[in-house]
Amino acid sequence: MALIAFTALGLLAWFFRGAIAERLIARVIDRTAAAENPAEGLPDGLHVGLCGTGSPMTDPRHSGPCTAVLAGDRLFIVDAGPGSAATLNRMMLNPGRVEAVFLTHFHGDHVGGLGDLALQRWVAASAKTPLEVHGPTGVESVVEGVSLAYSKDNDYRILHHGERIVPPEGRGLRAKEFLMGTDGRTVIIETPSLKITAFLVDHGPVRPAVGYRFDYKGRSVVISGDTRASAAVEREAKNVDLLIHEGLSPRLVALMESGFARHARTTYAQVMADIRNYHTSPEQAAEIAQRAGVRMLVFNHIVPPLPSRMLDARFLGDATSRYDGPIRVGVDGDWFSLPAGSTSIEVDSRP
Repeated sequence: MALIAFTALGLLAWFFRGAIAERLIARVIDRTAAAENPAEGLPDGLHVGLCGTGSPMTDPRHSGPCTAVLAGDRLFIVDAGPGSAATLNRMMLNPGRVEAVFLTHFHGDHVGGLGDLALQRWVAASAKTPLEVHGPTGVESVVEGVSLAYSKDNDYRILHHGERIVPPEGRGLRAKEFLMGTDGRTVIIETPSLKITAFLVDHGPVRPAVGYRFDYKGRSVVISGDTRASAAVEREAKNVDLLIHEGLSPRLVALMESGFARHARTTYAQVMADIRNYHTSPEQAAEIAQRAGVRMLVFNHIVPPLPSRMLDARFLGDATSRYDGPIRVGVDGDWFSLPAGSTSIEVDSRP
C-alpha cells in the first residue's frame, strides 16, 4: 500500500509539475522583493557576506571576488567580480542599498561585475547619484571604461522606462580616488561609529594594490585583497575579529601546472607557475592570523577551484596547525555576524 501511495503522489506531482514550479518561483520572487533593507531583522553590528570567493578560475561554489560589509544599515562592497550583483540578489542583499564599492586593485576578476552592479543599483533604487567607486590611483580610468561600455545600455533604459524610474543623473559610476599616506595607509570614511581604512599590500607587479579594514562599534574585519604574505596585513589585523584573507595552494596549483605541461599547453602551464609568486599560501595566512591574534580566519579568492568541500583539507595543507583559532574556507553565500557589544562571531549561509 505504501508503494502504491508513493507512486500515486509521484504521478500527481508529475501531472501538476508546472503549477508546482510556478509556486516555487513565486515564493523566490516574494522573498527577493521583500528583502528591501539588508539590515532588517539583524542585530546592530558588523555583518560580512561573501558574494564571491573565487578568482579568474571559478567553480560553482566560488564566483568572482566580492565581499559585502554591512555596518549597521550601511552596505558596502569590496571588489565586484563577474556575477557579483546576481549573488547579492541571491543573498537577499538588495543592490539598491549599496552605498559604495571599494576596489583592492584592477585585475579583471575584481572589476568585471562593476557595470552590472551599477545598473542594478540604479534601477532598484531609482538612484539619483552614480555609484561611488573608491580605489587607489588608476580607479578613474577603470570607472571611465566601464561607464563607456554601459553608456548605450543606460540610454536604452531611460528611453524604455522613463526618467522617473531611472533618473539620468543616477546612471553609471563615479570614481573616488584616494592617495596613500607616507605610512602606506589612509582613512577613507570616519564617523563616530564607523571607520574604513585602506592599506597598501604587495601584489607586485600589480601596483598599487590595497586591503581594507572596517571598524564599527567595537567590531572589526580586515580584507586582505590579493597579496603575497604581507606585514601590512598582519599590522592591520592586530586583534581583529575577522580576517578575510586570500589563499593559493602552491601544491594544488603545481598539479595544474604539471597537467597543462603534459598536454603541451605551455601558456597555461606558465601562468600556473607565475601566479604562485604573488599570492599567499594558506599556511602563511594562518601564521599571520596567529601572530596578529585574529579571532577567526576565513579564506577567499580561492586558488585553484575547489568544486567540493572534500578538497578543503587539501587546500588548507598544514594551516590548522599554525593557527589555533577557527578557520573556514569560504564559499559564496557565507555570512558572518559580529553584533555590537559582543565578542561572538555567528556563522551562517545565505542561499
